Amino acid sequence: MLALLFFATTINYLDRIVFSVLIPVIRQEMHISDEHYGYVNGAFQAAYMIGFLFMGKFIDRFGTRIGYAVAISWWSIAAGLHTIAQSAAGLGFWRGMLGLGESGNFPAAIKSVAEWFPRKDRAFATGIFNAGSNVAAMIGPPLFAWMTIHLGWRDCFLITASLGFIWLLLWLLSYRVPERHPSVNAAELQYIQSDDKLSEDAGTVSWRQALQKKQTWGFAIAKFLTDPVWWFFLYWLPPYLYDVRKFNLIEIGWALPVVYLMADAGSVGGGWISGFLMRRGWPNGKARKTAMAVCASAMPVAVLSVLADSPILAIGLVSLATAGHQGWSANLFTTTSDIFPQRAVASVTGIGGFAGGLGGILISAIIPGYMVSHFGYTPVFLSMGLFHLTALLVVHKTMGDMRQIEV
Repeated sequence: MLALLFFATTINYLDRIVFSVLIPVIRQEMHISDEHYGYVNGAFQAAYMIGFLFMGKFIDRFGTRIGYAVAISWWSIAAGLHTIAQSAAGLGFWRGMLGLGESGNFPAAIKSVAEWFPRKDRAFATGIFNAGSNVAAMIGPPLFAWMTIHLGWRDCFLITASLGFIWLLLWLLSYRVPERHPSVNAAELQYIQSDDKLSEDAGTVSWRQALQKKQTWGFAIAKFLTDPVWWFFLYWLPPYLYDVRKFNLIEIGWALPVVYLMADAGSVGGGWISGFLMRRGWPNGKARKTAMAVCASAMPVAVLSVLADSPILAIGLVSLATAGHQGWSANLFTTTSDIFPQRAVASVTGIGGFAGGLGGILISAIIPGYMVSHFGYTPVFLSMGLFHLTALLVVHKTMGDMRQIEV
């Protein structure tokens, strides 16, 4: 089950990053400026933000199996239809359609982890499937560069889109909740259900019910503050390397895999830290917040990459930033399944995703497009070092000991 989540997230990010990796080629054909590039990314972010709310509710209502299938079908079709775009406006439309579908990935994956793993294993499991985003960012750039040279940039979108339908078949054949899966034995089921859980009523949780809890607001504000940092590096690192560091497409193809290999290590390592502490008797909230503090503390140092003279040092510091964020994200995502009953997990994750998308539009798409055009990359990079520590304070004040609550 975890392998399916990992590969879905990998495909999700391959479909997402192909545009930013190939923008040096695409903008030559379509004459896309930095501000237009920001608007196209903003179209994705806006749709992604809105989609989170409805996908979260849909997944809680119809279940993980159906919800994930609908999401990946939608985004794979939208990814393939990028090939018919002839202008920045056309790209913006299909980026928006892609964002609507891709918003279902994390609510479905987090709910699946809550269904299949006890609390002490969830952050590690989340770190593993979340590492798929970094694997995509690692293998995608050199693969896309090769395909663009030999096939053209439009075929890159078709090839990545086709992977989603292969995954869909495997998902529908394989996925069931543990209680209904024919391969789960009694001992495995007992381990999966080993946490003390509140009794749950049937049905889904409304947005009003979820928003009455301060823990929902804490998760949403933390996502609003920190998601844009990841989006900034995902969207703006390729053009930064191309325009400022003077990397060519081949050099970008080797630099980005290094950055996201380290992000993989951060994703898995950050999830492992909190599980390691919990297995040694630390209470849930203390273990989660300690792991998040370690990751957040790396960010102010990492963003000094923009001031580094050496391109190798710059890549190393950017790698620290992506590793720190992904370790943070593995633990932050897991807090929803720590605190909320399973029937509310996708909805709360969707609310947080909406907030993260809103932050992404403002802080990683629209504002950087203006700032880069008028002031360069330095002030934008440096500001990214402040968000995680601020979010850590919010988490501490709103989530407390992270015990499960009733909704």
